[in-house]
Amino acid sequence: MSDLNQEIKQMIIESLDLEDIELEDIEDDAPLFVDGLGLDSIDALEIGLALQKRYGIKLKADSEETRQYFASVNALAKLVESHRTK
Repeated sequence: MSDLNQEIKQMIIESLDLEDIELEDIEDDAPLFVDGLGLDSIDALEIGLALQKRYGIKLKADSEETRQYFASVNALAKLVESHRTK
């Protein structure tokens, strides 16, 4: 597990106050919404705010591209990496 993936998992756990979830419980490729972690649209907003605060990333809520970024921890890591290289 990469450091960035661990960092993103920790951010998700903290921003959503997931007390019963550990880093190891979140699979890198597992869906974050519906299946997998079972998050919902309110959780997506919280994660979006956390991404903005921590990494300066602003996303459009109604964008198909944003939905793809929120597919998994790996997808979020790619998003963060792409912003770091700019």
